[in-house]
Amino acid sequence: MSLSTKRRSKGRGLQCKRTEKQSTNCLQQTSVDPSDDEAIEKASDNRTATPQDSDSKPAVTKKRKQPTECFLSQPEEKQESTVKAKKRKKKKISDILEKSAPKPGVPADLQNLLSQHFGENRSVIEIEELKLSDSCFLPANDLTHSFSSYLKEICPKWAKLRKNHKEKKSVVMLVICSSALRSLELIKSMTAFKGDCRVLKLFAKHIKIKEQMSMLEKGVFHIGVGTPGRVKALVEQDGLCLNSTKYMILDWNWRDQKLRRMMDIPEIKKETIDLLEMSIIKLCREGSVKLGLF
Repeated sequence: MSLSTKRRSKGRGLQCKRTEKQSTNCLQQTSVDPSDDEAIEKASDNRTATPQDSDSKPAVTKKRKQPTECFLSQPEEKQESTVKAKKRKKKKISDILEKSAPKPGVPADLQNLLSQHFGENRSVIEIEELKLSDSCFLPANDLTHSFSSYLKEICPKWAKLRKNHKEKKSVVMLVICSSALRSLELIKSMTAFKGDCRVLKLFAKHIKIKEQMSMLEKGVFHIGVGTPGRVKALVEQDGLCLNSTKYMILDWNWRDQKLRRMMDIPEIKKETIDLLEMSIIKLCREGSVKLGLF
């Protein structure tokens, strides 16, 4: 053999040995023992861990959104609680009057009531015309009198007035109260004062206004006891004349089952003020009628 061929064969042999060594090294590095189950499980865990981490990221963002929902629900609860608190704070007139001590009515109370009622709709001159001086009022009840004893105090000459009164369609004394039942109570409680004088019921319950007008036209009555609405209607229809009236008594201090006085009831208050404005205030300013607060 020639030298060139020998050198070529040696070079090929060296290259084969090198390739075999490289292949054995790669197999040692990459080969995994098939019996090693723990290594396989670890490798599978490492491979599956990466998608789980990527999936867990949006779950964290969902949990972060929850506080915003709670924050929105809190003010609604506060609004409901404030509404409930406001409803509880509302008090009725009976609750307020139950805590307040009873005070006797005085002429200043009626004056203030009239000024408050007409203050917004009337001019200064008109309000001055509705004011009453202290001389227009009778002594007020100090809460120690019965109705008969109070009438005896303010009308010491009642027997004389009763005998001189002979006019029809009129009464000497007019008593205004809040209801028909209260009217009957006052009529019963004045037996010691009225004597043999005639008393007329002037309320609307179970009594027609035509019957009351016919009774006033036919007979002579000394005292009229009733509600402001019916008395006002009789005056408007000329069934009752107030020119012969000397005393007008307001059942001012009495309270009903709800602890309301007659001026605490809106309807009774309005009708009483309308009756006063219609003719009573003018007669009081002229000096022919005296007002009393029982």
